[in-house]
Amino acid sequence: MTKRIIVCEDEASIREFIVLNLKRSGYEVTDVGCGEDAVKVFKEHNGGFDVALLDIMMPGIDGFEVCKTLREMSDKIGIIMLSAKSQEMDKVSSLMMGADDYITKPFSVTELVARVDAVCRRVSMTVDKEQSGRVIVSGPFECDTQSRTLRKNGVPIDLTQVEYQIIEYFLKNQNTALDRSTILRLIWGDSYYGEKIVDVNIRRIRMKIEDEPSNPKYITTIWGFGYKWCSPEE
Repeated sequence: MTKRIIVCEDEASIREFIVLNLKRSGYEVTDVGCGEDAVKVFKEHNGGFDVALLDIMMPGIDGFEVCKTLREMSDKIGIIMLSAKSQEMDKVSSLMMGADDYITKPFSVTELVARVDAVCRRVSMTVDKEQSGRVIVSGPFECDTQSRTLRKNGVPIDLTQVEYQIIEYFLKNQNTALDRSTILRLIWGDSYYGEKIVDVNIRRIRMKIEDEPSNPKYITTIWGFGYKWCSPEE
């Protein structure tokens, strides 16, 4: 099935470059030049997009606000932020707003397509038949690997596809120290570099599942190494 992508970029030449190369790669692309139009188109299509590419610096509603709005409307869509800046804060802010990835301009066709392909794979990921219907329990948490949902004390927790994958990986490896590089490779792929994206996503997950995010008891930090899911049963 053809994947649908919405591209929001106010600079016409960059938008044309992105659209042309994504179409060549087999994607169905809808492009807009401002944040207001991105939100409007998303609503008009009832959220029927697999991925959104959003430029951070746009007049009117900026990419951060569009990202936040789209994420509030859908936890399934993959979101990639585009930025001409390389500042760490832009990247962290994007991820905390709910983005799955970011690309710093200028970028190559290879990088663009690889990042979009990776996010699309996560969005369209199907459950392994051997895991169909399996529920993983850990203390107050129940993770249904068929519906790809997480509940705490019976209450659903809204997770992005990336967040869900991280949680499932933790729950399948409870009380085991997991290094950042392994988490990065399994969730984002072999070609991805930069472990900061792991840390920011963990921070975001803690805000959703921990009673006290600043003093986590489920996802603990192994300093200089990575993280561990601590099962309350242990």
